[in-house]
Amino acid sequence: MSGIRFESVSVAYGGSTVLDRLDLTVEPGEVMALLGPSGSGKTTALRAVAGFVRPASGRVMIGGRDVTALPPYKRGIGMVVQQYALFPHLRVEENVAFGLKAQKTPRAEIPGRVAEALEMTGMAAYAKRHPRELSGGQQQRVAIARALAIRPGVLLLDEPLSALDARLRSGMLAELARLHRELPDVSMLYVTHDQVEALTLADRIAVMDRSRLQDCGTPQELYRSPRTEFTASFVGNANLLPVTVADSGAVFAGRKLQLDRGRAVPGARATLCLRPHLIGLGDAGPNTLNGTITEVQWRGSTHRLYVDVDGHRVTADLPELHETPALGDRVTLHFAPRDAVLLAAGVGDG
Repeated sequence: MSGIRFESVSVAYGGSTVLDRLDLTVEPGEVMALLGPSGSGKTTALRAVAGFVRPASGRVMIGGRDVTALPPYKRGIGMVVQQYALFPHLRVEENVAFGLKAQKTPRAEIPGRVAEALEMTGMAAYAKRHPRELSGGQQQRVAIARALAIRPGVLLLDEPLSALDARLRSGMLAELARLHRELPDVSMLYVTHDQVEALTLADRIAVMDRSRLQDCGTPQELYRSPRTEFTASFVGNANLLPVTVADSGAVFAGRKLQLDRGRAVPGARATLCLRPHLIGLGDAGPNTLNGTITEVQWRGSTHRLYVDVDGHRVTADLPELHETPALGDRVTLHFAPRDAVLLAAGVGDG
C-alpha cells in the first residue's frame, strides 16, 4: 500500500482553517517534501495522513484506499518525529520491536525484522544499548529503524533532523537518501522548513504558505524557474527586483535588461528573480547593474557582496576574491539573460 493522495482536504481548529483545500498526490516510491514557514499547514497535512487529525472536508487516500475515517494503527504507515520519541527504559532492539508487537506480528518473525531494520540504518551494533547511551544522530536512526521495521508503504517524517547539529544533519540526509534508493516502493512525505533538506532529498517539493499549497514541482524546477515570488524567496536565496516589462526584457532602475525567460505585456509591472550565485563582478555582457558596496561577508569558499543599486539591495555570491571590495566602493555587476526569470501574475515561465 503505497502512494498518498489529498483530495481537497481542509482542517480547521476552533473555526480557524489551518489547511485549506489541499489537492496533492505523492506517487508510489516518491519522496515529497512539504516545505514552508511555521503555520503554513505542512505539519497539519502530515498529521491528516497519519490519522491524528480528522479533516473537516475532503478525503485522504493511501494506496488507493480511503483512510480518512481509519484510526492511525490501521493505516499501514511509519512515522518519525523530531524528538525521536524513544522509550528510555527499553533497549534499542526493544524500541524497534515495539511497533511489530503492537501489530501482533508473529513472535518468531520479530527478531529478524528488528535485525533487518537495524542493519539498514547502520545501528546493528547498538541493539543492546539504551537510548541514553546514544548520540542524537544515533537515536534518530533508531527511530527510523522502528518506523521501517513494520515495512510501511508510507513513511512520514516530521522535521526529523531539526534537533541535530549541522554536521549530523548532513550525514543523516545522506542516510535518508540511501534508504530511499534501497526502498524504491515506499512513499515518503517529508515535512521541513529547511530548504537544503528539501532540495537535497525530495523528488518533488510542495511549497506551503498560509494554509495553502502555493507551488509544486521538482527541486530543479522550483529553483531555476519559480512561478511565484514566494517560491523564489523560500526555495533558495533570490534577489527580487521590481521591473517594468519591455520587449524582450524589462527595465530596472532606468536600465534595459535582456531576458530569455518569462513573458508579460509590455508596460506591466513585474518582479525579476535573480539568484545571487548567478551574478558576476565586472562589466560583461548585455546586463549590468551599477551600485555601491554596503556589506561584504567572507564565507570561506565565497564572498557575499551586498550592493545598493538605486535604493535596491542586490546580493551577489562570488568565488573567494583575492582583492575584496571595500565598503562604499562603486562596482558593476553582470548576469546573463538566461539566468533571470521574470515573474508576472498569471504568466508562466517561458
